[in-house]
Amino acid sequence: MGEHCEWCRPLYNDRPWRPANGKRGTANPCRKCTCNNHANSCHFDLKVWLESGNHSGGVCDNCGHNTEGQHCQLCQTGFYRNIRVPLSAPDTCLACTCHPVGSAMLPSQPRAPCDPVTGDCLCKPGVTGPQCDRCMLGYWGLGEYGCRPCDCPESCDPYTGDCTSSAVDIKWYQQPADAAPNQGLLSTLTERDLTWNWEDEQGFSALRHSGKCECRKQILGNPKVFCNMKYTFVLKVKILSAHDKGSHAEVVVKVKKVLKLTKLKIHRGKRVLYLESWTNRGCTCPILNPGTEYLIAGREDIQRGYLIVNMKSFVQAWEPDVGRRIAHILRTKC
Repeated sequence: MGEHCEWCRPLYNDRPWRPANGKRGTANPCRKCTCNNHANSCHFDLKVWLESGNHSGGVCDNCGHNTEGQHCQLCQTGFYRNIRVPLSAPDTCLACTCHPVGSAMLPSQPRAPCDPVTGDCLCKPGVTGPQCDRCMLGYWGLGEYGCRPCDCPESCDPYTGDCTSSAVDIKWYQQPADAAPNQGLLSTLTERDLTWNWEDEQGFSALRHSGKCECRKQILGNPKVFCNMKYTFVLKVKILSAHDKGSHAEVVVKVKKVLKLTKLKIHRGKRVLYLESWTNRGCTCPILNPGTEYLIAGREDIQRGYLIVNMKSFVQAWEPDVGRRIAHILRTKC
């Protein structure tokens, strides 16, 4: 377009404009951008062009229908992909239907986010369900900070917190280190037989602090202590969502970096972590907040293909300095 055909039309800027070559008979036509019917114009970006290997440099302008991205191929935060229609359909992105109280909001985001593929919402601690609209088993009182652990041996009413188990005389106690995995969680021992101390209570804070779970803050100190834990995986992950499975919680994460190679051959992308300490101990330790990045070191269950996280795992909010220190320890100390 233009008096001398010196411009490309608004939606035809996928490669640099070049004049036609009359001697060779090459037209050098403008190429249409791939905007999936969600934009009316695009612009040429030299950086994008070079990064693509001189293949495509068009960036769509003002993507509509709640889409975004270079080609309007992604759904905006607060929307997820409607797999029943093609990518070019006006309703290709549907609004997340997240509970306004139970779902987690990310800073500076106008809408509650959800999984861009499934539409599952990011829940606050102790909250479950695709829309984050109910408390996990063993939790109650859906509110601003999620759900609170039941102050009961077993479960409780999700609205009132009243214990639903008739075994009110059963006492919690710390599982001995040499006990079998499924033994020792409940006991009818007397108070005299119980040996409580602050370290014990970190794992069972819901017992005496029903309003809040107190989790011990982990500090990266002596490298030998970290190495002696013999963690079989060390990952940088971003928490996407959590789901109550009764005996444990399954947390969907996006693996962003593998700091220690594993027998399960973990790669970047989505993965499920299996948290043993959410429901069977009545506490949300370690705390994993949706939308937050963490460095997590734990153990593998090779037979079942599980990545296990419990209160013996090392969990710390991700910081570049922490990542560098762990990488150095793994490389030189372990």
